[in-house]
Amino acid sequence: MRSLPVPVVGAPMAGGATTPALVAAVSDAGGMGFLAAGYLTAEKLADQIRETRRLTSRPIGVNLFVIAENEVDAQQLDDYAARIADDAHALGITLGEPRWDDDHYEDKIETLLSTDVDLVSFTFGVPEESVVQRFKAAGIAVAVNVTSVEETHAAQRVSADVLIVQGAEAGGHRGAFLAEGPGMPPPLPALVRAIRAVSSLPIVAGGGIASAWQAQAVLEAGASAVQIGTALLLSDEAGTSQTVRDALLSGEFTETTVTRAFTGRPARALENDFTRHHSDAAPSAFPQLHFMTTPLRAAASQAHDAQRLHLWAGTGFAECRRGPAAEIVRSMVNPHEGSHTPA
Repeated sequence: MRSLPVPVVGAPMAGGATTPALVAAVSDAGGMGFLAAGYLTAEKLADQIRETRRLTSRPIGVNLFVIAENEVDAQQLDDYAARIADDAHALGITLGEPRWDDDHYEDKIETLLSTDVDLVSFTFGVPEESVVQRFKAAGIAVAVNVTSVEETHAAQRVSADVLIVQGAEAGGHRGAFLAEGPGMPPPLPALVRAIRAVSSLPIVAGGGIASAWQAQAVLEAGASAVQIGTALLLSDEAGTSQTVRDALLSGEFTETTVTRAFTGRPARALENDFTRHHSDAAPSAFPQLHFMTTPLRAAASQAHDAQRLHLWAGTGFAECRRGPAAEIVRSMVNPHEGSHTPA
């Protein structure tokens, strides 16, 4: 991380926004692109790695979910299904069956150990130290997504090589895996400084970064690189759906909110009718709610119904720009880079 020509990492965005073309473009621009293994089978992940390697020989990373087993009150799930039934009916779909699984965790580890990747990161938890050592023996570095000093200590205990520090400003799922303390979380630069005070590991920090001055503040706080996700959603190479692209460009959505309404796990999204109506009632049940609402979200995207869609976005969403990913990446360190147009 400390030797990247351009200190910018493309955030792994599960669900389709991250594509092999986007990963390759970020890496070829001098940063590091990350594939999102979340929700993919091991076979699909292997296909994406092969396609990415067809496009670039530069360093790439892959992100895995660590999904802890949980016990969810079945009545809470039934009540929530009843609550969102009108939304499902409006879209002409049947809700999915809520269930738990480990997102093919072991199969993906075996796949990654036999493929050409440079860095594997873990979100929602820490891997077993034996897994970390297997990757290191294969010449693959290991990163852990952390949101606090306490999680940093957990990552260091399993001998992680890199810390991916996620600020509360970040779009999509909150990566926290330990109970968060009371009060407002610190701004990203302050979080980086707090973690730098207890760790000498390379830090990649992301959350709401949409400009060179924001990136510089995070680098000056002690990060080796910044991570951007929302800033790439409108890039030419992203797999962002047309419904999400239109929503980001519309000016209709002016605020973000942290909600469990779509997946049962806190995630930052553009505030819409679905988040306003259902956030307070959504149980803490990931991935059960993810599977329940998958058909609803797919139908909303197909119907261009942005009011019922999970519009994952960070606090810097209003600065999203269209254009080649390489220009967006380089603009994070050179504000005069490129001619891409603002949203």
